[in-house]
Amino acid sequence: MVGPSGCAAALALIPKLREELALDAVVANAENSAPTGRGISAESGAALLEVADFLTLGNHAFDANGHEGLLEDGERVIRPANFDRQHPGRGCGVFEVGGVRVGVVNVLGKVFIDRTKTSAFEAADGALADLEDRTDLVLVDSHAEATGEKQALGYHLAGRAQAVLGTHTHVPTSDAQVLPGGTAYASDVGMTGCAKSVIGFDRDDFLGLFVENGRGRRRGIQVETRGPVVLNAALVEFDLDRREATAIEPVRREWGPEGL
Repeated sequence: MVGPSGCAAALALIPKLREELALDAVVANAENSAPTGRGISAESGAALLEVADFLTLGNHAFDANGHEGLLEDGERVIRPANFDRQHPGRGCGVFEVGGVRVGVVNVLGKVFIDRTKTSAFEAADGALADLEDRTDLVLVDSHAEATGEKQALGYHLAGRAQAVLGTHTHVPTSDAQVLPGGTAYASDVGMTGCAKSVIGFDRDDFLGLFVENGRGRRRGIQVETRGPVVLNAALVEFDLDRREATAIEPVRREWGPEGL
């Protein structure tokens, strides 16, 4: 969810999607949910937890004021497991729905990001070991820039995690599939944010990073709040007896047309 528009759309649409798609659980990435579109605030986190069962974050996990209490005290919010222990929060957690224990792991890629000393592969292995015997299903949020890194992690975890879903680039990919061993995979599930934007932010500001007028550098890139909002997600079905994913498909809904 990107900024106020993304959060508003999530609050409006997730309850409807629960009914429409008969959803048992909803896991959402909230690292851009703060009003500025960077980080998670206490207010955005609390609001999203009213409609989602669990929240993951990413490289912007600590960018907004008020994240400390949410990460230290919130049992349903995690940040990447490969941030070191000096940062607040934890990298994996468990929630229960309908008697099913769902483990969630958050890892941060290193290619083009490189904000951690530990690789996503090492962090994921450690988190899965920590969750062993405590879960019925495990979902991994692979928060990374490079598609190749995310695909490699998917195959690394195939048969061990039931879903490896990519975030961070905000643009949904068309490679949703079930990997060998019953692991649902997509390189990026996409964002929930203003449709007529650049990854949820003001498109003119973003253009200023790449053209000579430099507008984006001068005033900073502002989150977009105008126009229709798009919600992107992935719907995953599981066979609980086999502990495998059986299907994955993209979900896209528009909300608006005037945004906020």
